[in-house]
Amino acid sequence: MKKFAQLIKTIDSTNKTNLKVAALTEYFQTAADNDKLWAIAILSHRRPKRPVNTTLLRQWATEISNIPLWLFEESYHIVGDLAETIALILPTTESSSDKSLAAYISEIQALRTLPEAEKKEYLHTNWMKLDYYERFVFNKIITGSFRIGVSQKLMTRALSKATNIDEDILAYKLMGNWTPDSTTFQKLVLEENEEDYLSKPYPFYLAYAVEDDFQKELEPISQWSFEHKWDGIRAQVIIRNDEVFTWSRGEELVTDKFPEFQKFLKEIPNGTVLDGEILPFGNDVIGNFKDLQTRIGRKNITKALLKKTPVILIAYDLLEWKGNDIRQKPFSERRKILDKLINDCNCNSLGLYLSETMAFSSWKEAANERELSREKHSEGLMIKKKESPYLVGRKKGDWWKWKTDPFTIDGVLTYAMRGHGRRANLYTDYTFGLWDGDELVTFAKAYSGLTDAEFKKVDAWIKRNTLERFGPVRSVTPHHVFEIAFEGIAESKRHKSGVATRFPRILRWRKDKPIEEANTLDDLKALIPK
Repeated sequence: MKKFAQLIKTIDSTNKTNLKVAALTEYFQTAADNDKLWAIAILSHRRPKRPVNTTLLRQWATEISNIPLWLFEESYHIVGDLAETIALILPTTESSSDKSLAAYISEIQALRTLPEAEKKEYLHTNWMKLDYYERFVFNKIITGSFRIGVSQKLMTRALSKATNIDEDILAYKLMGNWTPDSTTFQKLVLEENEEDYLSKPYPFYLAYAVEDDFQKELEPISQWSFEHKWDGIRAQVIIRNDEVFTWSRGEELVTDKFPEFQKFLKEIPNGTVLDGEILPFGNDVIGNFKDLQTRIGRKNITKALLKKTPVILIAYDLLEWKGNDIRQKPFSERRKILDKLINDCNCNSLGLYLSETMAFSSWKEAANERELSREKHSEGLMIKKKESPYLVGRKKGDWWKWKTDPFTIDGVLTYAMRGHGRRANLYTDYTFGLWDGDELVTFAKAYSGLTDAEFKKVDAWIKRNTLERFGPVRSVTPHHVFEIAFEGIAESKRHKSGVATRFPRILRWRKDKPIEEANTLDDLKALIPK
């Protein structure tokens, strides 16, 4: 634990990528294999399940610290992180632990089945045996929230330096449904095991958003292939050994959530990996992302749900064909194989469709097609270089996304909460309302889009104009109007406004507009696609 805590301290104290990579590399070169395996798991979001609820953690931490709960809560709202707050308020100690990271995690996992009294005793004992950073890491593991400014890509780069294994190979090895309880460092990282690759997807290739005047940089237009950017769940569907496996872009095995794809075995040969988008398809019409949410997170996919929200896969790339990895072939060649595969089979009846590729003679033609995106239930256009291989992660140059302009509406600031991290002492998380007659009805929350200087000005105003407090939330005098941008919109019975917006953020502070001129709820509902 001491070595891992020191690693986290080093990473947490710098913004320089090279220093983070160097610290991670040194850790992977010197730590015990079990600890290295858990470090990889933690940094790739495979944390153990939380064994103690946060209410009990707060209560026990205040007891050992001899402070009232209200003071803990005020401290928590300032710090913005539960694990860090607990580590800060506990009595200082000169102790430090020589127990390994893997040993601590094994004990933490065993806590889940123990009675509360034994959980409390274990936490009290170990809190007082650890120094500050060891406590911080210990608490992070228990709470299950481990955001420390290290991406999986950065971690993989360091692991590559430590093992001399290619980054792309490691990225492939680390994908899948593994846990430290089901494998070892030797087997996961160092060994080659063919059976492990039966269900494994390939690392996803991600596009960059286009930049200003991008058309000049992408000339000639003839070297690019265009298609619509579908708004669903990015997925790979794998057909191997007469089995179908479905993986989401978040590296989650979701085969059981989409049983319809088992029908692909009728037409798609073994040794095929399709890259595409899962879309709702009720009444043979592409639905919106909200429809898909009824399928996400459900433990049991019932016949009624399958009937209510059927889905399809729109395929736009082929990564494996006849058991061979074809990612290094040019995109145009991969698409020829994919087009023939789908056009020659009875695939539409199985729920497998082809994402149409398009060619344009001018950027004006492409822009005209982009304007039709919402009509076609897409988010804009994808632009792919015809000669591009299928790479790993977000690589700039060959794949671009040209999204439609967001929806926008002017809302009134009605509630505020403190932010997190470096903004934990500022009110930066805002709730906005729209007019429904004489009432402001909440429709969206947003916490990004203003400059640091603007956030400070709004924060100072909020503190002077608070009407009521509800725990960490403050209601404020309706006064300020903000233009809110969002990517999608749909009707929703779960929201008071009757409308759900997707990815809302602040576009600008409308200092020029009085609240009487903010938009109405009817204005918002008029944006819902018919």
